Amino acid sequence: MSCTLRFAAVCNDARPTPDGKIDIHGIYHDLSAPGFPAKQDNLVLVVVLEWDRSDHGRYIFKADLEDDEGNISLTVEGETEVVQPEEGSPPARSQLIMPLDGVVFPHAGQYTFRVKVKGETLDGPGIFLIEAPGGSVEA
Repeated sequence: MSCTLRFAAVCNDARPTPDGKIDIHGIYHDLSAPGFPAKQDNLVLVVVLEWDRSDHGRYIFKADLEDDEGNISLTVEGETEVVQPEEGSPPARSQLIMPLDGVVFPHAGQYTFRVKVKGETLDGPGIFLIEAPGGSVEA
């Protein structure tokens, strides 16, 4: 019995639509900064979890932003309500859209969100930070 990470991204903006989709704008893979530590405002973490058919109820999740040495620079926590699907329906999914302000990246290099739910750790999206002297933090 496990939870599956079906989609994950870090972006500028994400909004759910009435028909169950997520409109996502400005996905980040890399960011450049004039120096470190670097601060970035207005990031959005999007995670879609797909649940096992036997899962139902309230689940707590946590997403840690870790560097390549496992140091955590940010933690986001929340909870989601999972409704058991009807027979013949797709598995239950949680669409988590989490705005992040004032994210601090201590140094250049790879950062990855690790999503923890139901005692499991799932690798989420990553961002690579690049030092670009004279520049500003940007995608």
